[in-house]
Amino acid sequence: MLFTRIAGRPLLRKPVYPNVSFTRLLSQESREAILHAINSAPVVLFMKGTPEFPQCGFSGATINILGRQGVDPAKFAAYNVLEDPELREGIKEFSEWPTIPQLYVNKEFIGGCDVITSMAQSGELAELLEKADVLVPEE
Repeated sequence: MLFTRIAGRPLLRKPVYPNVSFTRLLSQESREAILHAINSAPVVLFMKGTPEFPQCGFSGATINILGRQGVDPAKFAAYNVLEDPELREGIKEFSEWPTIPQLYVNKEFIGGCDVITSMAQSGELAELLEKADVLVPEE
């Protein structure tokens, strides 16, 4: 492993392996299934478990944030990656994001739990969801 120092502290860097690819090749069938899922609703969440029964804390936190923001259930779809190992690995390759959950709004990848949490705290998420017209209508 290679190390470098920043402000006197060692920082671990990724090793460099020339001519070695770590990318798993996503099958065309999996890519099409993921695209179909992303197109199934304006707000799509790939998560561990279901919105009613999240199977990890990050998925649960993301569902809670979306609920507090007021995402319209009619404009929301969730996919349980624990039911399909190919989806679980494929979505990571598709988005080039290593963790789950993963949120898409209007077919655009937004990020994982850390990004969603940060956006919610800054007000960015509320703006994004309002512009996307995916919130429960006010009466």
